[in-house]
Amino acid sequence: MDLVEQIWTGSGLYQITGGQLGMLAVCLALLYLGIAKKFEPLLLVTIGFGGLLANIPAAGIAEPGGLLYLTYEIGIKSGAFPLIIFMGVGAMTDFGPLLANPRTLFLGAAAQFGIFATLLGALGMTELGLMDFSLREAAAIGIIGGADGPTAIYVAGQLAPNLLGAIAVAAYSYMALVPIIQPPIMRALTSQHEREITMVQLRDVSKVERVLFPLLLLLLVGLLLPTAAPLLGMLAFGNLMRECGVVERLSDTTQNALINIVTIFLGLAVGSRLRAEEFLVPETLGIIVLGMVAFAIGTASGVIMGKIMNRMSRQPINPLIGAAGVSAVPMAARVANKVGLESNPHNILLMHAMGPNVAGVIGSAVAAGIMIMFTS
Repeated sequence: MDLVEQIWTGSGLYQITGGQLGMLAVCLALLYLGIAKKFEPLLLVTIGFGGLLANIPAAGIAEPGGLLYLTYEIGIKSGAFPLIIFMGVGAMTDFGPLLANPRTLFLGAAAQFGIFATLLGALGMTELGLMDFSLREAAAIGIIGGADGPTAIYVAGQLAPNLLGAIAVAAYSYMALVPIIQPPIMRALTSQHEREITMVQLRDVSKVERVLFPLLLLLLVGLLLPTAAPLLGMLAFGNLMRECGVVERLSDTTQNALINIVTIFLGLAVGSRLRAEEFLVPETLGIIVLGMVAFAIGTASGVIMGKIMNRMSRQPINPLIGAAGVSAVPMAARVANKVGLESNPHNILLMHAMGPNVAGVIGSAVAAGIMIMFTS
């Protein structure tokens, strides 16, 4: 009996708590969304599985000395994993549409309004006594509005590691829901005539422009806002490898093997933070609600800026491409193109929407730098 009792008391079934059971259910739900619904599977599958490992009693893999604990400390707490992923994003991103139509930079900038509106919203909820967010936590929550998962994780790791799990899950969930969330907002803010607007063909961008752009981006933004230099620097380096044409092997490795390896460990490490004491709290619901508001405001701001620019510009601008100003590359651009085709089957907006889409990546990194600068 002593042996049987020892085995029973040492089992996970004996030691499991109600909170751990709840988190196991949450993680299984994330796996369902990633596998069955294909919502951001690269991250939701790894985050969900990491959460399962972290909530198995006495497993120790997410405790000090365990693999997931060490992965989190080395890769996320230091900021290394999000930065490496940003390098991969830069290597996979074509900035040509932005360079061909630099005005779309304003659309990407306008879409970041959701970040700062949500920061104020989080602080307002705290003032009303509905939530209890510090300035640093509110800043980390606001970044969800940029629809940029690596940036959200980077900022949360720097400013609010206790909210990392909830912020990461909210950020990637809303990124996956772009095709569902954005179209109703886009249709509500535009007329049939505006959605039918056909834009002129983009000009060809020279190799010199493509090579100089990441260098100028890093120097101009980095010197003005040093706290944004880590994110933008890795983005610029990845893009320079892509465009310079002399390091194809490095560019290929960054776009494929490296970013895939880091994505695996990033997801597992984020999942290790899905603990009941950190996730199953009222603040998590506040984060999810605020994240949705941030994303909706960012989408609306981009569309409204597109309407304003269309009225002021000699060349027509379809306001739909403003919704692509959020950083969900290239999904938001595809959604803008799809909504445009619904109104005009001959109107191909994809490449035009890629301009504000990649501008949104730059904008979210700049917003992150501003948040870190003023809250650290």
